[in-house]
Amino acid sequence: MEIRVRAPAKIILAGEHAVVHGSTAVAAAIDLYTYVSLSFLSPSENDQTLKLQLKDVPLEFSWPVARIRDAFPNLDSSVASSPSSCSLETLKSIASLVEKQKIPEANIGLASGVSAFLWLYTSILGCKPAKAVVHSELPMGAGLGSSAALCVALSAAILSLSDSISIDFSQKGWQTFRDSELELVNKWAFEGENIIHGKPSGVDNTVSTYGNLIKFKSGDLTHLQTNSPIKMLITNTRVGRNTKALVAGVSEKTLRHPSAMISVFNAVDSISNELATIIQSPVADDLAITEKEEKMGELMEMNQGLLQCMGVSHSSIETVLRTTAKYKLYSKLIGAGGGGCVLTLLPTLLSGTVINKVIAELEACGFQCLIAGIGGSGVEVSFTGASW
Repeated sequence: MEIRVRAPAKIILAGEHAVVHGSTAVAAAIDLYTYVSLSFLSPSENDQTLKLQLKDVPLEFSWPVARIRDAFPNLDSSVASSPSSCSLETLKSIASLVEKQKIPEANIGLASGVSAFLWLYTSILGCKPAKAVVHSELPMGAGLGSSAALCVALSAAILSLSDSISIDFSQKGWQTFRDSELELVNKWAFEGENIIHGKPSGVDNTVSTYGNLIKFKSGDLTHLQTNSPIKMLITNTRVGRNTKALVAGVSEKTLRHPSAMISVFNAVDSISNELATIIQSPVADDLAITEKEEKMGELMEMNQGLLQCMGVSHSSIETVLRTTAKYKLYSKLIGAGGGGCVLTLLPTLLSGTVINKVIAELEACGFQCLIAGIGGSGVEVSFTGASW
C-alpha cells in the first residue's frame, strides 16, 4: 500500500512581525504543495531499512531498522494517538543517526527536516521498513511555510499507515481527512516543527493542515471564508535571510521606541482586521469584485509601509515593489522580510498579457515567479490516480 499526501504552503496576507507583539495577522493556504509518498517495504524484498528520498535535491538516506532499534530501545509506537514532544535524549539519538548520513555541507540545512522525519516515523510506526519520497513545489526558507508543509505531509502520510486514522482506501483521487484526524495530524506536525524551529507559533502547520484562511491573535484562531477567488503572484527574490535576527531587530527597535512602535503594531492590527472583513464580504458582480480587490491591495500596501518602518525590507524587495508598482499592482513582503518572497495581488480582470510582462521583468532581475490561488484545501491523501 502506497500512501500519497500533499500539504499546501502558506502566506501571511497581513501582520508579519506585529503578531509577535500582540497584533492580529491573517494567513492563507496557497495551491503550491509539498508531496510525500510512503509505503512499507515488502518482506519479499528482504530490505530491513527505513529510507527517505528527497527528489528535489536530490539526496537519499537509509537507516537499518536494527540501528534504529538500538538508538531507541524504549520505542513505543502505541502513542500515535497522543502526540508528545521529543525529549532531549531522543533528540540526541536522532542527531547521531542523521550525522552518520554525512549530509553535504551545501545541504546541511536539511538535517533538521530529516530529524523531524525520523522522529515522526518512529514515534508513530516504530521500526517497520519503509520508503518515503518527498517532492516540493516550494522554495525553502522563503516565507512560504515549507517546513510546516513538510511536517504536515509527513504526519498525515505516516498516520495514514497506522491504526490512528481510518481512510477509505477504495476512493480515487485526493480526499480530505475528518476533523478529528486533522486535529491529530496538526498536533504531530507541530511536534515536527518543534524539532526544526525550536519554538514555532503553530500557525504555519495549522494553515497547511486545515487550508483556507485564518485570522489569529495571541493564540486565538478564527477560520475565514471567501466566496470569490483570490490570485497572487509570488516573487522569490532568492535572497536568504536570518529570521531570528530580523525578529530580534524589531524587538530591539520596540525597546528603543516603545510608544512609536506600539502605534505601528496597532495600525497593523487594524489592517489585519479590516482585511479579514473585506475577504469575507460577498460580491455580486465584476464591479464589486474590483472594489474588493482594490481595498485589499491598498491594505497590503499600507502593511508594507509599516513593515518598512520596522526595518525588515530589503533592496531586493524594493526592486519587486517598484516593478509591480509600474503596472499599478499592490505588493508586500511575506514572512520575516530581509529578502525571501514578495506577494502581489493579481486582480481578476487583469489581462494575461500584463501578468506575462510583469513576470518577464521580474525574472530578468534574477527572481523566481510563481502564481498561486489563495485559500485552497488543506492536507489531502490519495491512493490511486494522483500524479506529481
